[in-house]
Amino acid sequence: MDSLDRHDVLLLQELQRDARQTVQQLAEAVGLSSTPCWRRIKELESRGVIRGYTALVDREKVNLQLCVLAEINLGRHEEGEVQRFEAAVAQSPQIVACWSTTGQADYVIKVLVPDIKAYERFLHETAFRLPGVTHVRSSVVMKEVKSETRLPMELPTRSAPTGRGRPAGARDQAGPL
Repeated sequence: MDSLDRHDVLLLQELQRDARQTVQQLAEAVGLSSTPCWRRIKELESRGVIRGYTALVDREKVNLQLCVLAEINLGRHEEGEVQRFEAAVAQSPQIVACWSTTGQADYVIKVLVPDIKAYERFLHETAFRLPGVTHVRSSVVMKEVKSETRLPMELPTRSAPTGRGRPAGARDQAGPL
């Protein structure tokens, strides 16, 4: 696990809130000067903590009114079959998310299409033709209650002082109990 300090987490929180901020704005928000802030961002990018930057698009304003969560079961779980299935999923633009799961389904996919007719076409032309698929169980999303892109990161807790960084001769002082 990559170790993130307080400034890293604050930077990530700010970038998730608004990635269009200037380095100066970010630096002010997290309590750094511009150069160290820029270096930290570049380091987070090079370590793969920051995978990229994107625009959040309102799906309904681009005619993707229907959201469906579909549970997928595969007939066989051989490595080659799983790889072919996952590669085909990656090639389908209507499938915007896919999770390998435990429980009744092998996978859960999130599908965005304009309407129910488009979903029916997607089922027949794509989902039922995915390698290894034996069963698809669909749930139409009636209302999106919450859809968050920000990760819930907490600031690291400060550990107890180790004695480093104290002036020479400084000691702990016990006060009255």
